[in-house]
Amino acid sequence: MPIRRTATFLLPLALAACAHAPSTSGEAAHWANARQLVLVTTADWDAQSGTLRYFEREGTGWKQVGDGFDVTVGRNGTAWGIGLHAARSDGPVKREGDGKAPAGVFAIGTAFGYAPSANTGLAYKGMGSNDWCIDVPESNYYNKIVDRSLVKAPYLDKSSEPMRRDLHADGDQRYREGFVIEHNADGANRQGGSCIFAHLWKAPGEATAGCTAMAPDHMAPLLAWLDARQHPVFVELPQAQYAQLRGAWKLPEIEQ
Repeated sequence: MPIRRTATFLLPLALAACAHAPSTSGEAAHWANARQLVLVTTADWDAQSGTLRYFEREGTGWKQVGDGFDVTVGRNGTAWGIGLHAARSDGPVKREGDGKAPAGVFAIGTAFGYAPSANTGLAYKGMGSNDWCIDVPESNYYNKIVDRSLVKAPYLDKSSEPMRRDLHADGDQRYREGFVIEHNADGANRQGGSCIFAHLWKAPGEATAGCTAMAPDHMAPLLAWLDARQHPVFVELPQAQYAQLRGAWKLPEIEQ
């Protein structure tokens, strides 16, 4: 049965990034303990949509769970992010405010939503009206979710990311269910991009500012399946880069 966990009011959004060498040698060791893998592939760097599939470990390989489905990504496509893989420059590189979703391999962090609890095996935080994700590079809380009624620091009031969009953005339901994609370790790169989530889409096919979005009918079973004890990872790549890196990164075989 999924485990419901409660997170603290301050949520770091990323694990430590790996070494910044472009070589793929040995990189797969950084996610070798993952027994769940969520995969998004897109047509190319500029694509605003893609296909999400998820897999569980079977022996030394991967077995797909269910069918793939449509998702949307950044309005300006994707770009290399900061995650469990080494930094790369053989393509666009994500920056704060660029409208691109981060590409690469990332840990999956805390689940969140408007309800006080959720059916998920991830740690879960029900968001309140004072919870904001800080997308201001000047802030010491850059790329963290904080309760602004408890945390007092410069620049917090400049954030444009309320976690209760239904209360602050005309009833917006996009963050009603979602989970953190652990991009840019604790905001270590102050222009590297922040507040990257998987969440509900505003409307079918509508791109995001840099997150990955999907229909509610797909989010609910995905959250129920995800289990923090399985060390799940989130992989997002254009098809050409996926084909190039699949073997070295020990990723699933898929039909393009």
